[in-house]
Amino acid sequence: MLLSEVFLPEFVIEDLQSEDKTEVFEEMVDRFCRVTKLDVRDEVLDALQDRESKMSTGIQNGIAIPHGKTTAIERVFGVLGVSKQGIEYDSLDGKPVYLVLMLLAPPVEAERHLHLLQRMANLLRNPDFYKDITGAAGNAGRIFEILKNYEETEAIADG
Repeated sequence: MLLSEVFLPEFVIEDLQSEDKTEVFEEMVDRFCRVTKLDVRDEVLDALQDRESKMSTGIQNGIAIPHGKTTAIERVFGVLGVSKQGIEYDSLDGKPVYLVLMLLAPPVEAERHLHLLQRMANLLRNPDFYKDITGAAGNAGRIFEILKNYEETEAIADG
């Protein structure tokens, strides 16, 4: 499964308004629920907070990858958000976050969940990906195209 099949254009938030981790979880989950028309806000927030309680998903260099598993959904979903002002996230490096890639999965999709986390990690190793995505803040369509283009380039490079 490709990241561009999970982080669909309607799940891209081009200008996150949140100032801290709690707010960004709520903002992104609200978008998820609005787009999917699923009434699972509390269950999804609980799954994210449960995972976050183990260790911050604010990895470093302005990037956070909150993720969680819940039986409230039946397939894998992703919500991608870009912040222009930065989000206080309690990141491992102590710096604000500007790019948030939220991944949600049902427990039966644990293997796919891990595969997608690995795909994200591979993309995020390329500093140009982060620079281009955050540089497109304010344009959801452009953010999605950048994700798709980098993913295709990586797939070609992997052979």
